Amino acid sequence: MATDTGAPQRLIARPSGALSGRVRAPGDKSISHRALIFAAMAEGESRIDGLLESDDVLATARAAGALGASVERLGPGAWKVVGRGELRQPEGVIDCGNSGTAVRLLMGAAAGYPIEVRFDGDASLRSRPMGRVGEPLARMGARLSGDRLPLTLGGGGHFGGRLSAIDWKSEAASAQVKSAILLAGLNAEGVTSVEEPTPSRDHTERMLPLFGAEVRRQGLKVSIEGGQRLRAADIQVPGDPSSAAFPLVAALLIPGSRVTVEGVMMNPARAGLFVTLKDMGADLSIENERAVCGESVADLTARVSRLRGVVVPADRSASMIDEYPILAVAAACAEGPSVMHGLGELRVKESDRLSGVARLLGACGVRVEETGDSLAVQGAGRPPAGGVFVETHGDHRLAMSALVLGMASGRFVGVDRPEMISTSFPGFADLMSELGAVMESA
Repeated sequence: MATDTGAPQRLIARPSGALSGRVRAPGDKSISHRALIFAAMAEGESRIDGLLESDDVLATARAAGALGASVERLGPGAWKVVGRGELRQPEGVIDCGNSGTAVRLLMGAAAGYPIEVRFDGDASLRSRPMGRVGEPLARMGARLSGDRLPLTLGGGGHFGGRLSAIDWKSEAASAQVKSAILLAGLNAEGVTSVEEPTPSRDHTERMLPLFGAEVRRQGLKVSIEGGQRLRAADIQVPGDPSSAAFPLVAALLIPGSRVTVEGVMMNPARAGLFVTLKDMGADLSIENERAVCGESVADLTARVSRLRGVVVPADRSASMIDEYPILAVAAACAEGPSVMHGLGELRVKESDRLSGVARLLGACGVRVEETGDSLAVQGAGRPPAGGVFVETHGDHRLAMSALVLGMASGRFVGVDRPEMISTSFPGFADLMSELGAVMESA
């Protein structure tokens, strides 16, 4: 059985027999980041269960501790955070590793306090733009040294007085930008609002009330009044739909497979992949729906299916932006063309993920065309030949998508730098092996 610990140079997925079994989805990464940050800002002791212990989230846990909270791991997925009702001046640099969510939300949170924070990250994160967050925070009164990491942020209070509220209109839907502005708005004078052209993930708006803050939503505009103080809360983290996508799509593609993933969050702002797979003819059932941490959660069962090509509209992209690589794998195995629109956001992920997906499929023999912010995949009604090693440019979702393709293909597919998978899905290889996948280090 392969594992993604130990950082082998390459990891190979070989053609698999039928996958079967029940597994639990890892804790949702977006919820995990927010639970730690909100608890660090709050007054009192918060308990978090089901926290995703990925590299990205652990970077946020370290940052929360450096900013003044007491952060303690009690057991697998169980954490205690004691906040002081404010963030405090850190002694050193806040290293966010590979996590754009961590740095952008922490920038928003820190902007409202009289502190100066130096943020940094790995080479991939240093290449990603921070101006979309930096510009509104600067308008509110924070000071930033640039729009790429490493950068220094001085909170509004650091220069005297509080931040000023703004009414911000985002050019593109981004939950990270929206969340950063709302967190800064907690410590601003007046009512801060963010309006987006299309809905983005709404986890921040759902979670802040659990910590005692009032958030108002009207259409595509979200508002928060300054001067509110967060109170400690106990959080149960639901399962991550982005991670659940990999075993579910693998089951749809491999003959004889039936896989159930338990506890998957079904927030409409995150369920675009499941809607699209249904459009493609997937045998995907949703059972045992219930509420967890203000979110809808369900168990999903996928059975091998004959998929057909589909057109994915641009207005669905925000609800499945992280799932396009694995959707492209499904499209490569489907019958007929699939066209996906509105993918511009993929160009500023851990890599240029749009080009990365095109290269991945092309290397495996799939006809694919990348045009502007769209991707066209010509499915042949069967998996491609495989038999290649893929360069992932340190992108964890490209790596996992390539490995799923290897499980379904005629020959192996291998990836470089598989240690990056632990950025979002530690234990990916073990979970897939438990279901019957064949993976090995090389």
